[in-house]
Amino acid sequence: MRNALLAGLALALLSACGQNTEQKKAVPPPSLITVTQASKGDFEVVLETLGTLEVLADPKVGAEVAGRVTQVLARSGAAVKAGDLLAVIDAGDVALQNKADEAEARRIEALAKQQEKLAERQQMLMDKGFLSKNAGEDVAAQRAALSAQYEAARARADNSRRVVGKTRVLAPIAGIVEVQIVSPGDYVKVGDPLFNLVAPHKLRAHLPFAESFGPRLKVGQEVRLVSPLAPGKVFASRIKDIRPGIVEGSRTLDVLVDVDNDGSLRGGGTVNAAVIVSAKAEALTVPEQSIVLRPAGKVVYVIAEVDGQKKAQQTPVKVGAKRGGRIEILEGLAGAETIALDGAGFLTNGAAVAIKGAAKTAPTTANGTATAGASAAKDAAKPDAK
Repeated sequence: MRNALLAGLALALLSACGQNTEQKKAVPPPSLITVTQASKGDFEVVLETLGTLEVLADPKVGAEVAGRVTQVLARSGAAVKAGDLLAVIDAGDVALQNKADEAEARRIEALAKQQEKLAERQQMLMDKGFLSKNAGEDVAAQRAALSAQYEAARARADNSRRVVGKTRVLAPIAGIVEVQIVSPGDYVKVGDPLFNLVAPHKLRAHLPFAESFGPRLKVGQEVRLVSPLAPGKVFASRIKDIRPGIVEGSRTLDVLVDVDNDGSLRGGGTVNAAVIVSAKAEALTVPEQSIVLRPAGKVVYVIAEVDGQKKAQQTPVKVGAKRGGRIEILEGLAGAETIALDGAGFLTNGAAVAIKGAAKTAPTTANGTATAGASAAKDAAKPDAK
């Protein structure tokens, strides 16, 4: 009898536990989430890529006259101005040639002046009838020939004088001596390289973009560039040109952008470039992680108070461009709604939620572009085609 009572009591306890378990399963606990708000603000649609820099002016300074180098005044890494003396080549041979050419020019000039006086006297005799016309024409022809010889001799003298000047090797532009090739005592011939110069103040960025972006790229569009060589600096420019062909191998468009360098950039370096395709002053955006893909399409979960409890309401949205961890909402939201952020992917329509803590809205940059921590860094590392 006692055993039967104990068995009945155990069965009753088990039945009560089962009912409590079923009741607990019937009412799941609220999902723990964080929330944010859909906000309006400046929003830019950009195309991003990784480009390379080249120096626009990097002349190779060569010898314009043959001779032995007697002085080198510029060394590798030295900054020079246009017209600065870089090196001196022995001018002995060309100086002697110039003296000879000058002397020849003076000799012919003297003969030409003498012939000019003779022509004047012959003309007077012709006018008085003491000299035939043929004789006068011969004198005039000799005068013209001497005049032409003098012009040729004068040109040779001027040219040899220019050659003497070329023994002083001058910097053609302001820049930096990248490589000093010549040394004192070297014998150089015409055309031999002496120095490599670079002008780092004007650089050109080559930006590769997928050919599908071609219709969205235009000459004159604003471009912002950042470089690992200049952390924190943004170099503003515009598209200078778009090469008409497709780069073989990479199958990309070559977009050219000129950059004014303050000295912090170097030719051959890399730049992260963002081409501003369009900009909106009052775009409605939400963090990317708030957008969830469901059978109904892309949705956000708006948090509303229902019967004294916070619940997630599934709201289909139409999205636009993506930038800096935020995505534009074209349809579905009016703005200022409280929406699920962390944990949105685990929600269903009408699910009860508990808010862990109000998430801060993503900060904006100086130009109004939204960013969102790791998402922004991830977007900056790859081109954005949306």
